[in-house]
Amino acid sequence: LTAIKLHITADKGAYAPHGLTVQFVAGFRGLSTYKAPNLQFDCQVVYTNKPPTGAYRGYGAPQALFALESHMEEIALALEIDPVEFKRINWVKEGDEITMAKAMGEGREGFEQFVTSSGLEQCVQQGAAAINWERYYDPDWRNDPERPHIRRGLGFAVGMHGSGIAGLDMGAAAIKLNDDGSFNLTVGATDLGTGSDTILAQIAAETLGVPLEDIIIYSSDTDFTPFDTGAYASSTTYISGNAVLKAAEQVRQQIVDHAAKHLLAEAEPDRMFLDDRRVWTHDGRSATLEEVALHSLHQADQHQIMATASHMSYESPPPFAAQYAEVEVDVETGQVEVKRLVFAVDCGTVINPATASGQVEGGLIQALGYTLCEEMVYDSAGRLLTTDLRDYKIFAADEVPEMGVILVQTYEPSGPYGAKAIAEIPKDAVAPAVASAIAHATGVRMRSLPFTPERVWRALQAA
Repeated sequence: LTAIKLHITADKGAYAPHGLTVQFVAGFRGLSTYKAPNLQFDCQVVYTNKPPTGAYRGYGAPQALFALESHMEEIALALEIDPVEFKRINWVKEGDEITMAKAMGEGREGFEQFVTSSGLEQCVQQGAAAINWERYYDPDWRNDPERPHIRRGLGFAVGMHGSGIAGLDMGAAAIKLNDDGSFNLTVGATDLGTGSDTILAQIAAETLGVPLEDIIIYSSDTDFTPFDTGAYASSTTYISGNAVLKAAEQVRQQIVDHAAKHLLAEAEPDRMFLDDRRVWTHDGRSATLEEVALHSLHQADQHQIMATASHMSYESPPPFAAQYAEVEVDVETGQVEVKRLVFAVDCGTVINPATASGQVEGGLIQALGYTLCEEMVYDSAGRLLTTDLRDYKIFAADEVPEMGVILVQTYEPSGPYGAKAIAEIPKDAVAPAVASAIAHATGVRMRSLPFTPERVWRALQAA
């Protein structure tokens, strides 16, 4: 690649509270996945007689990556190069600068950033194996002799997102050692159902050498918990998790220092560690955390062992993903049925596989609605016509296709225990992967979302 140009025209309705920032994220994400010496981004935010638009999962990235990934595939096919190989040649790799990060932030100045961890190659390989990508190269597989009106296809797209907003997002945490050896953890981060309370408690428990049940977490009560910018922008694990890690490390050091001075004679603090609810010396002697707590509160050097910490980062390490889709297209009606989605993601160290997989599955289902059926339809006067769930279609539980989630482990040096974000990237690449699969099945490239039966049928008739 020698150049990429991205132009966006955004309908923001009567007001534009997110007009600038959503387009900046779209420009950032749309021009960061692939390396090119020349990048150009321009956007127009247009006011119309419609309700204002706001923030939604992905925040500009899904729109940009639909265009980018579709375009990259079209270029590869025009050059008679395998699309996966063409993308592999050009995608950013470890050590590469993320050029757009320095050029602009989210409505403010940007910061120099580099790719410090990437498992994209492993994602592509493991995802391809899971979906049996070899069928892509078999033209006979696309036709079903028993259903001549059905065409089958496979699609592929690359996803890349971020971990919070560099230079803006901040999280804070406080940890207190209780007299029974348990810990109170207070954080400003809000658990919206993502499992962040569990993840933050896991980070504290790992650092302090105790089981998860010994961490009593209190979150998002502004009456007494520390400040946090908010649960948005894929930031909680990376930003608030680092704050918890810092606070836990301080508490760990206080425990070690007190035990070495008062409870474990001739212990060397630099060679001590916490495990199994105890503080240990290098030669196998130990004291329980309850003993440390009671001694520090009621005997020598009486004091409360506790610490607070904050974290803000000028880095936003990107998670990477390979998105695969398998579809069946009814060429007589235009109906697209997604049979299977496979999503292989590098989110650094996976702190909690269950919650990470849940985030992915929820994001894929949201993205399917955005891709196939969810549409805000207005009349000529700007009045919304799809006002309820009879007209605005979302996926029901029994309509969800088979989903495969592959968590590719890498290590992000700036993340808590090597973790990166996972919240929004599942939304980013479903639309281009499904468009790729439709094109593979029918030879017709869809350029407008959602891929409703009428829209697909009209495209097939026009081909």
